[in-house]
Amino acid sequence: MSEPPEHSGGAIRRLLIVLLNTDPRNVEELAAPFYHAAVAAAMDYEVDVVCTATAGKLMIKGVAAALHAKTGHPMTVYDWIKEAHEHGARFWACPANLDLFDVKNSDLIPECQGMMGAATMIQGIMNGEYRVLTY
Repeated sequence: MSEPPEHSGGAIRRLLIVLLNTDPRNVEELAAPFYHAAVAAAMDYEVDVVCTATAGKLMIKGVAAALHAKTGHPMTVYDWIKEAHEHGARFWACPANLDLFDVKNSDLIPECQGMMGAATMIQGIMNGEYRVLTY
Protein backbone atom coordinates (compact mmCIF):
# COMPACT_ATOMS: atom_id res chain seq x y z
CA MET A 1 0.00 0.00 0.00
CA SER A 2 1.43 3.38 -0.96
CA GLU A 3 1.72 6.29 1.44
CA PRO A 4 -0.50 9.37 0.95
CA PRO A 5 1.14 12.26 -0.94
CA GLU A 6 2.99 14.46 1.47
CA HIS A 7 4.48 17.90 1.64
CA SER A 8 7.90 18.43 3.18
CA GLY A 9 6.15 18.92 6.52
CA GLY A 10 4.30 15.61 6.14
CA ALA A 11 0.88 17.16 5.57
CA ILE A 12 -1.40 16.60 2.61
CA ARG A 13 -1.42 19.81 0.53
CA ARG A 14 -4.61 19.25 -1.48
CA LEU A 15 -8.10 20.28 -0.42
CA LEU A 16 -11.26 19.06 -2.10
CA ILE A 17 -14.34 21.12 -1.39
CA VAL A 18 -17.55 19.37 -2.43
CA LEU A 19 -20.73 21.41 -2.73
CA LEU A 20 -23.40 18.75 -2.59
CA ASN A 21 -25.98 19.89 -0.06
CA THR A 22 -25.55 23.61 -0.75
CA ASP A 23 -28.66 24.91 -2.48
CA PRO A 24 -28.46 28.14 -4.51
CA ARG A 25 -31.99 28.94 -3.30
CA ASN A 26 -30.53 29.33 0.22
CA VAL A 27 -28.11 32.13 -0.60
CA GLU A 28 -26.81 32.48 2.95
CA GLU A 29 -25.12 29.08 2.46
CA LEU A 30 -23.08 30.18 -0.53
CA ALA A 31 -20.31 32.49 0.65
CA ALA A 32 -18.57 30.19 3.14
CA PRO A 33 -17.42 27.44 0.76
CA PHE A 34 -15.98 29.94 -1.72
CA TYR A 35 -14.39 32.00 1.05
CA HIS A 36 -12.79 28.83 2.45
CA ALA A 37 -11.54 27.94 -1.03
CA ALA A 38 -10.01 31.41 -1.43
CA VAL A 39 -8.30 31.27 1.96
CA ALA A 40 -6.89 27.78 1.40
CA ALA A 41 -5.63 28.70 -2.08
CA ALA A 42 -4.07 31.90 -0.70
CA MET A 43 -2.28 29.69 1.83
CA ASP A 44 -0.75 27.81 -1.13
CA TYR A 45 -2.87 24.70 -0.82
CA GLU A 46 -4.03 23.09 -4.03
CA VAL A 47 -7.80 23.55 -3.97
CA ASP A 48 -10.41 21.83 -6.11
CA VAL A 49 -14.08 22.76 -5.73
CA VAL A 50 -16.64 20.34 -7.15
CA CYS A 51 -20.21 21.56 -7.55
CA THR A 52 -22.70 18.74 -7.87
CA ALA A 53 -26.42 18.14 -7.39
CA THR A 54 -28.34 21.44 -7.13
CA ALA A 55 -25.10 23.30 -6.32
CA GLY A 56 -23.99 22.40 -9.84
CA LYS A 57 -26.21 25.23 -11.09
CA LEU A 58 -23.61 27.65 -9.70
CA MET A 59 -21.28 26.65 -12.53
CA ILE A 60 -23.82 27.76 -15.16
CA LYS A 61 -23.25 31.24 -16.59
CA GLY A 62 -25.46 33.85 -14.97
CA VAL A 63 -26.67 31.82 -11.99
CA ALA A 64 -24.07 32.82 -9.37
CA ALA A 65 -23.89 36.35 -10.81
CA ALA A 66 -27.56 36.86 -9.93
CA LEU A 67 -27.14 35.79 -6.29
CA HIS A 68 -26.02 37.78 -3.26
CA ALA A 69 -25.09 35.89 -0.08
CA LYS A 70 -26.12 38.96 1.92
CA THR A 71 -28.96 41.25 0.97
CA GLY A 72 -27.66 44.68 0.03
CA HIS A 73 -24.03 43.55 -0.17
CA PRO A 74 -22.48 44.44 -3.51
CA MET A 75 -20.56 41.16 -3.85
CA THR A 76 -22.33 38.43 -5.80
CA VAL A 77 -21.75 34.72 -5.34
CA TYR A 78 -19.97 34.85 -8.68
CA ASP A 79 -17.62 37.48 -7.22
CA TRP A 80 -16.80 35.00 -4.42
CA ILE A 81 -16.09 32.33 -7.04
CA LYS A 82 -13.87 34.70 -9.05
CA GLU A 83 -11.95 35.70 -5.92
CA ALA A 84 -11.25 32.07 -5.01
CA HIS A 85 -10.25 31.36 -8.62
CA GLU A 86 -7.86 34.33 -8.62
CA HIS A 87 -6.15 32.82 -5.57
CA GLY A 88 -5.73 29.53 -7.46
CA ALA A 89 -8.81 27.46 -6.60
CA ARG A 90 -10.01 25.29 -9.47
CA PHE A 91 -13.71 24.73 -10.06
CA TRP A 92 -15.29 21.62 -11.50
CA ALA A 93 -18.78 20.70 -12.59
CA CYS A 94 -20.29 17.26 -12.25
CA PRO A 95 -20.86 15.59 -15.64
CA ALA A 96 -24.23 14.22 -14.50
CA ASN A 97 -25.38 17.80 -14.00
CA LEU A 98 -24.96 18.58 -17.70
CA ASP A 99 -27.71 16.12 -18.47
CA LEU A 100 -29.77 16.93 -15.37
CA PHE A 101 -29.91 20.65 -16.16
CA ASP A 102 -29.74 20.34 -19.98
CA VAL A 103 -26.56 22.42 -20.24
CA LYS A 104 -23.49 22.19 -22.43
CA ASN A 105 -19.85 22.86 -21.61
CA SER A 106 -20.24 26.22 -23.34
CA ASP A 107 -22.89 27.16 -20.74
CA LEU A 108 -20.36 26.95 -17.88
CA ILE A 109 -18.61 29.94 -16.30
CA PRO A 110 -15.03 30.53 -17.48
CA GLU A 111 -13.67 29.71 -14.00
CA CYS A 112 -14.95 26.15 -14.35
CA GLN A 113 -12.07 23.86 -15.42
CA GLY A 114 -14.48 21.30 -16.84
CA MET A 115 -15.85 18.07 -15.43
CA MET A 116 -14.84 16.01 -12.44
CA GLY A 117 -16.77 12.78 -12.37
CA ALA A 118 -17.60 10.67 -9.35
CA ALA A 119 -14.89 8.09 -10.07
CA THR A 120 -12.13 10.71 -10.26
CA MET A 121 -13.32 12.40 -7.09
CA ILE A 122 -13.68 9.15 -5.14
CA GLN A 123 -10.34 7.82 -6.35
CA GLY A 124 -8.54 10.97 -5.18
CA ILE A 125 -10.21 10.78 -1.78
CA MET A 126 -9.59 7.07 -1.28
CA ASN A 127 -5.95 7.37 -2.41
CA GLY A 128 -5.43 9.91 0.34
CA GLU A 129 -4.64 12.76 -2.07
CA TYR A 130 -7.14 15.13 -0.48
CA ARG A 131 -8.46 16.48 2.74
CA VAL A 132 -12.18 17.01 2.15
CA LEU A 133 -14.70 19.66 3.18
CA THR A 134 -18.34 19.22 2.20
CA TYR A 135 -21.10 21.78 2.15
